[in-house]
Amino acid sequence: MTPPADPDARWRRPAAIAAGAGVAATLLLGLLVRIRIIDEEVDAEWMEEVLEMRGPFWEAVSRVFDFLGGGWFAIWVVPLGAAVVLLLLRRPWSAGLVIVVSAGSAGIVQLLKALYGRARPEDILLSLDNGSYPSGHVANAATLAVLLAVLTARWWVAVAGAVYVVLMALSRTYLGAHWITDTIGGALLGAAIALAGWVLLAPRLRTERVTPRPREGSAASVDP
Repeated sequence: MTPPADPDARWRRPAAIAAGAGVAATLLLGLLVRIRIIDEEVDAEWMEEVLEMRGPFWEAVSRVFDFLGGGWFAIWVVPLGAAVVLLLLRRPWSAGLVIVVSAGSAGIVQLLKALYGRARPEDILLSLDNGSYPSGHVANAATLAVLLAVLTARWWVAVAGAVYVVLMALSRTYLGAHWITDTIGGALLGAAIALAGWVLLAPRLRTERVTPRPREGSAASVDP
C-alpha cells in the first residue's frame, strides 16, 4: 500500500528558506545599527514620536507586557505551561519542541546582545544594563507566536500571535527599553528559530496530529 502523502512536505522548504533569511536579516540589521548607518533616520525619529505619546495609562499597559514577555515568567512559566498543555493533549514532540526552541531563542538573543553591545536608549523607564540588540521580549513573543501558529495550523492563532508580537514591540519602545530596530531584529530572530525547529521535527509533529483509523474487523469498525 502506498503511504499517505505528507501535506507538510510542500511547506518545509519555504519554511527553511524563511528561517535562514530571518537569521541573515537579523545579523545584517545588527551590523547596520552597530555601525550607525540607520539609527538617526529610523531609531531616533521613532523615539521622538514615542516620547511625545508617553502617559500614565500606556506606561502601565507597557509594564504589563514587560512582565509577560521577560524574566522568569516568559523564560519558565510560559514555555513550561505550553508544554504541559501539549502533553495533556498527547503531543510530546510538540511539547519538547516548545521547550527547546524557547530556550534556544533566549540563548541566541543573549549571544547577539554580547556580540553587538548596543547601548539602550537614554530615556529608558526600566533598570536594564545589558545589550539592547536584539529585543529578548520580542524574540520570546515571536518564537511562541510562530510556533503555536504552525503547531495548531489555525489562522486565528497566527493573527492573535502577530498582534501580540506587535504590541510587545510597541511596549518595548514605549518604555525606552529598546530602539525600534531592536524589536524588528527580535521579531525576525524569534520567528526564524521557531520555523527552523518546526522544519526539523515536522514529520514527527505530523504524526501527533493524525488520528489513527480503526483496523478492518476491529470492534470500532463493526456496524452496530
